[in-house]
Parts: sequence; C-alpha cells; structure tokens
Amino acid sequence: MQQHHQILIIGGGNAGISTAAQLLRKRPGLDIAIIEPSEKHYYQPAWTLVGAGTFDIHDTVRSEASVLPKGVKWIKEAAAQFEPDQNMVITANGGEYTYDYLIVAPGIQLNWHLVKGLPETLGKNGVTSNYSFELAPYTFELLKDLKAGDTALFTSPGTPVKCGGAPQKIMYLTADYLRKHGLQGKTKVEFVTAGSVIFGIKKYADELMKKVNEYGIGLNFKHDLVEIDGPAKIATFKVVDPQGVTTLISKHFDMIHVVPPQSAPDFIRKSPLANEAGWVDVNKSTLQHNRYPRIFGIGDATSTPNAKTGAAVRKQAPVLVKNLLSFIDGEPLHAVYTGYGSCPLVVGYGKLILAEFGYENEPMETFPFDQSKPRWTMWALKKYVLPWLYWNKILKGTA
Repeated sequence: MQQHHQILIIGGGNAGISTAAQLLRKRPGLDIAIIEPSEKHYYQPAWTLVGAGTFDIHDTVRSEASVLPKGVKWIKEAAAQFEPDQNMVITANGGEYTYDYLIVAPGIQLNWHLVKGLPETLGKNGVTSNYSFELAPYTFELLKDLKAGDTALFTSPGTPVKCGGAPQKIMYLTADYLRKHGLQGKTKVEFVTAGSVIFGIKKYADELMKKVNEYGIGLNFKHDLVEIDGPAKIATFKVVDPQGVTTLISKHFDMIHVVPPQSAPDFIRKSPLANEAGWVDVNKSTLQHNRYPRIFGIGDATSTPNAKTGAAVRKQAPVLVKNLLSFIDGEPLHAVYTGYGSCPLVVGYGKLILAEFGYENEPMETFPFDQSKPRWTMWALKKYVLPWLYWNKILKGTA
C-alpha cells in the first residue's frame, strides 16, 4: 500500500525530530511523517560521562514515542531504498511512501565488523566503547579495575566519527581517575589514533597537549586498529610511517576503549542520493541536495565537511527549515549554514575545554572568555545544562 506525505523525514534522531518540531512551529498545518524503526531515543553525548561513572545511563534514554512532536506521523519502519525520480522511499518490509519533499537525517553507521575480532569480544575481555548504550557502563567497571602495571589503550579510526572528541574524552577522564587514586605513572595510558594530530585546531590542540603531558599519556599517530584478540588481550594496528610504508604492530592491553570505523548507513551509501564517498550529497551552505532539489539533508550522514556533532545539527536545523519553506514557496534559498560545530572536550573530572569552530577551522566561540582553558563551568554546562536543553528545548524545536 502506498502512502503520501507532504514532508517525509528519514530518521527519528536529534536531526529528524528537531527539524520536524521547528517546521511545525513555523507552519502547524504541514503534513509530516518520520520513518524510524527504533523504539528508543538516546542522548548519546552523556555516554562519555557514564563511562567515567559520573552520569546515570538510564537518564540517557526515553521512548521514541515520547519525543516525537505532536502532529507528526510515525512510520515505524526502516528506510531501505530511494527512488528520487519517483519521489518515493521504500522500506525494508516493502512499504512505499511518496513525498513532495524529503529530509534525510538517518545519522551515522557504526561499523564494528570492520575491526577483525571486535564484535565477538565487545563487552568482555577488557574491550569496551562509549559509542554503545550497552557498553558505556562496562567502561567504568574496567576503569575501576585498573591497577599498577596495567595498560589502557584508547583508539580512534581513520574515518569521520560522530563527536570527534569522544575518543579522547574518556582517555583524559581515565587518566584523571588514575591520578586521583595514586596510579599516575604506574598504569600506562596510550592514545592510539589513525589521525596525525591530537586535534585539528591549534588553539585547542595546544591545551590538549598540556593535558597529555600532565597525565603522561603516550601518543601513537597513524595507528589504525584492524584486529582485536580479546582473550589474548592483543590489539593489532596498521601503521603508516612518514615514507608511506605500512606495517602491522601489536599492542597488549588490559583495557581498550574502541571507537569503531564509521560511515553513512549502507542504504544511503548505495543510493542515488550519495556522493562518491557515500554521504548524502548536499550543498554545504543551504543543505539542499545537489541533484534532487526536493531533497534536503541534515546531520551526520550528509556530505557537509563539518564536525559531526549535535551542536552542528542545532545550527543546521533552522537553516534547513528556512530554506525548505522558501523552496516550497518558490522563493530563493537565503539561509546559510557556516559549518559550525562544537566539541565539549572533557579533560578531567570537573574540567572541560569547549571547542567551537566553523568550516575554515577557525574558532567561533560563544562565551566572552578563552574557551580553550579547562573550566568547571563548561563541565557543568555539559553535565547539567545540555542534557536538560536537549530533552526540553532542542527536541521540541525551541532551541
């Protein structure tokens, strides 16, 4: 059976829901449907704090039904195929849904399977990840069990990831926990990253390096995790030297926090909406699709070259809403997204660097002080203010 909606949204996460809510606030009469299979909705930014034992995992989840805007139809199915020339989306169980306008906001896909041995050992053998609701509490169990002579590894892949600072945040919190418990210098902490720098913006990178040195953290650049042997507690990395020569290096761990390789969802990558790299091919300023004008994209699955964060979505949503309504009205698209992203870099318990920046990697700071300096007030913002803002304002389209 075919159904038609004026506006169809793929994805009921932060991007899809906040955009739907803002559209309805602007024009209450719109016919909007969201295709989203999940029963639960998560506030993922708090999982770092869960992994550090300072946030309750149960406060990061609510039912999907409870956060959907009133007046939006929930199609509880998984999108599987796009037919943009027919203005149609086909779901995994064969449902066909047509639209006047489409908003694509499915989020990012975690590819655990691309690290050999990882799916089999997650959640045991000292292998954890704060990128999972189920695993974040296990991170804190491992952290508490660390002792003198142990090694804790923290990885970061070579792909774009959601919340680019998350691979490091739990590392700093672990190092601070060890310091508070008299284990600094006795327990080894290492950052093993496929990247070539600690952070892409010098102002914040300089401050992070101070923390690295203060905690005595070992840095390993150009190290991409390719295999884990959980029972043997061995992690294998593909390493590229300055001459471009690739070798495999194995490291022992007692605890390893893994950030999986990430990509746009498979049904996006294989669709006509994707660019060559597999992301939804949108104009980075207007968020309109580059080939299909009736389609807009928002959030982590798009081709916009910004940090994939909730803060980016918060700035993208009003731009998309204004431009989609202008397009519906036959007017030019004037709203512009400047690439804003924010990375609240937790560098210890009660300490946070609030990195904010745009497309050109220039700082775009909100507060009238140097946000590269670790502050308790910014920690309070992350722990207390932002979760409240998310559930009560952002998802309701008022922030």
